[in-house]
Amino acid sequence: MLFIRVRPALQLFAMKEVEIMISPVPLRDIPKKNIFRKNDVFVLFGELFGRGYANGLINEARKAGMTIIGVTVGRRDEENRLRPLTAEELATAEVNLGGRIINVPLMAGFDLDAPAGEPTPTDLLAGMTLKSWQDDKLDWAHIEKCREVGVKRFKDSVAKVMSELDGMIPDGSNAFFAHTMAGGIPKVKVFLAIANRIYKGQGERYMSSRALLDSDLGKLILMNFDEVTANTFQYLIEGSEAIRARLEKTGGQVRYTAYGYHGTEILIDGRYQWQTYTNYTQGHAKMRLERVAEIAWAKGIKATVYNCPEIRTNSSDIFVGVELSLFPLLKALRQESGGAWAEAQWDACRVLLQDGMTLESLLQKIDSYNASDVMAHFRNFEAWPMDNSRELADLMIGTSGEITQMHKTREALVTDVLSALVLEGTGPLMFFETSDPAAPVLWLNHDVIAKQLNLMHS
Repeated sequence: MLFIRVRPALQLFAMKEVEIMISPVPLRDIPKKNIFRKNDVFVLFGELFGRGYANGLINEARKAGMTIIGVTVGRRDEENRLRPLTAEELATAEVNLGGRIINVPLMAGFDLDAPAGEPTPTDLLAGMTLKSWQDDKLDWAHIEKCREVGVKRFKDSVAKVMSELDGMIPDGSNAFFAHTMAGGIPKVKVFLAIANRIYKGQGERYMSSRALLDSDLGKLILMNFDEVTANTFQYLIEGSEAIRARLEKTGGQVRYTAYGYHGTEILIDGRYQWQTYTNYTQGHAKMRLERVAEIAWAKGIKATVYNCPEIRTNSSDIFVGVELSLFPLLKALRQESGGAWAEAQWDACRVLLQDGMTLESLLQKIDSYNASDVMAHFRNFEAWPMDNSRELADLMIGTSGEITQMHKTREALVTDVLSALVLEGTGPLMFFETSDPAAPVLWLNHDVIAKQLNLMHS
C-alpha cells in the first residue's frame, strides 16, 4: 500500500496532517468475526428510503438481535421550512426501518439555509439559465454565511439526537453507527438540463463536466456535496464522542461505517482490474469522506468507509453507463467457484433478453468496451475523478443504449438482477468486517462479493 502525506482542506478533529492512500485497499477474504449481539444498538445515521445498500446492514443487525434506531432528514413545508415528521409519517418510517426513529430533522447541506430574511443559495441560483449559467457569478461571502447557518443547524440537531440516543444505549453494550447521507444537488431547473447533457449527452448534445466544475454553479454544488456526503460523517463522529467514551469505559465498543465510491475491481481480460465510472461529480466528496475516516482512525476511532461497486438505483440512473461495470459480476460468480447457483444467475439473466440475443454476446460487447483505448485511458486511480470527454460519452452512452435494446423490456434488465446481488453480498461483508476492520478505507470488489454470494447460496 502506498501513502503520500498531505495537509487536509479542513483541520478535521484538530489534526494537522493525515496519510492518504494512493492505491486501493481491497477486502479479499470473507470476514467471520462478530462482536455484535442481542441488545447491542445499530444506529442508521440517515433516513431509509426504498431499497439500497443500507438494507443489507439492517438485515444483518436484525439477525444479530440488535436494537435498531434511525433518524430522519425531516420534511419541508410549503415555505421550505424544515419540520419533524408528523405522527403518520413517523409511524410509516418506523415500519419501513423496523425500529424506532428519533424525530429530530437532520437535513444535511446548506442549499436552503440563510441568515433570517436573506436569500438562500437556491434562491441565488433561480435566475440562472442554460445560456447564462457558465458566466453567472455568486456572492461567495453570502454563500459562506449560508453554509455557516446550515452547519450550525445540522450540528445543533445532531446534539439533540445524541442527547436522546444516549439514554437508549445501555452501559457496556456495543454500538454500530452506519452513515448513509449522500447527495447535495440544489433543486434548480437549470441543473436538470445541464445534467442531461453532461451525463447523458452524445454528439452535439455532449457537454464537458469540466465546464460545470469551473463554473460558480459547479463550485457551489461541490461545496454542498462535501457538507452532505462527507462532513456529516465528521459531525456524527464528533457528536457521539460522549456516548463513545461512556460505552468504551464500561466495556463496550463503538464502530462507524460509511458508503463510498472510488471505482471497483472487475474482471477485465481475465483478471480483476480497477476501473471507474467517469464522470462521477460526487467523487470529490467521496474522497473527502475517506479523509474523515482516516483522520478518525489515526485517533483510535474505528471508522471505515467501504467503497462499494456500481449498481443501478433511482439516484444513479442519471449516470448513463454506470451500470456497464455490473455485467462482469456474472463471470466473477463462475470464477469464484459458484457452481449450480452461479449458473442459475446466468439463466435468470438470459431470459430477460430478446429472442435471438445471447448473454454471451452481451458480455462480449462489454469485453470490447473495456478493452478499448478510450476506457483504458480512464483506468487511472491516481487521477480519479477525471473529467469526461466526447469520445468517452459517445462510447459509454452508446454502449449502454445498445445493451438496453437487447432486452425484452426496459422494466426488467440484467442490471436489476445484478444490482440486487451486489446489495445482498455487501451487507454481510460490511457488517462482519466492521467488528475488526482492517483499514479506514476498504474496497468491496467483484471478487469478494462473488465469494460472499457463492458461500451464502452454496
